[in-house]
Amino acid sequence: MDNTTGLRENKKLRTRRQLAATALELFLERGFDAVSVADVAAAAEVSKPTLFRYFPSKEDLVLDRFADHQDEAARIVRDRSPGRKPVGAVHEHFVAALGERDPITGLCDHPDVLAFQRLLYSTAGLQTRIAHYGAREVELLAAVLEAESVPPLTARLASRHLVATRQELGRTNWRRIEAGQSADEAHPAAVADADRAFGMLAGGLDGALPIRAT
Repeated sequence: MDNTTGLRENKKLRTRRQLAATALELFLERGFDAVSVADVAAAAEVSKPTLFRYFPSKEDLVLDRFADHQDEAARIVRDRSPGRKPVGAVHEHFVAALGERDPITGLCDHPDVLAFQRLLYSTAGLQTRIAHYGAREVELLAAVLEAESVPPLTARLASRHLVATRQELGRTNWRRIEAGQSADEAHPAAVADADRAFGMLAGGLDGALPIRAT
């Protein structure tokens, strides 16, 4: 990549981040449904067509950060160490993320994260849109499993269970924080829930999914 191309890509990335940050500020201040795309474009000092070149929908202005996680489950399973089952690899990664208070696990009590999650869980349009991201996550994980010779139906079913489990654990952890617990206080129960949830999956899926070859 030459310098000109690199500078152009960096400028696009900065613009994208500025648009997302401006939109989120407005949504948190006024509510998602009360802010139009035109409002966001005006606040960011860009045209609506320019905004739509970066974000295809109003919902994507909020949920763009989830795009970075769409391939996470697939990557965890693809890169798991030899001798590991898929469920165990995803379980281990999730518990480690709990320890790091990763916002994607719901176990994060930073005020900005809480404000974002309140917006997310209280807005029907965002919940509908996030299902699109979840479906893509399932597709990517299923492709990894199929590449390991898992039958397509088995791969899709296993992927749906794994993705849904991660999502539901995240929602449960957020409810704990929203109810007033700190992340540190909620951590033991969050780990116990993860152990139980992935243990349930392991009991049913491990017989159908492959161990990672050396």
